[in-house]
Amino acid sequence: MARKGLIQREKKRQKLVEKYYLIRRSSKKELSKAPDKREVSGKFQALPRNSAPTRLRRRCSTTGRARATYRDFGLSGYILRQMVNACLLPGATRSSW
Repeated sequence: MARKGLIQREKKRQKLVEKYYLIRRSSKKELSKAPDKREVSGKFQALPRNSAPTRLRRRCSTTGRARATYRDFGLSGYILRQMVNACLLPGATRSSW
């Protein structure tokens, strides 16, 4: 299980991304139309770094693990395998050889 502080930090980043979404979107439109891009890029620098969506990380919904998570399920590989073996995920088939 991931440290709780890391999970809380990720939630805080998610709130910042949602808060500054409209400002970032309008600034991007201005940046594409502006002849002098330095003025508009100053607006991006004024925003918090953690408000950028690229700073977000996908995490497992049960354990909070940051790596080896499947987008379709939102689970890490280990938890996904446990749930498939316990027949908790409908439609998932397990293979054995």
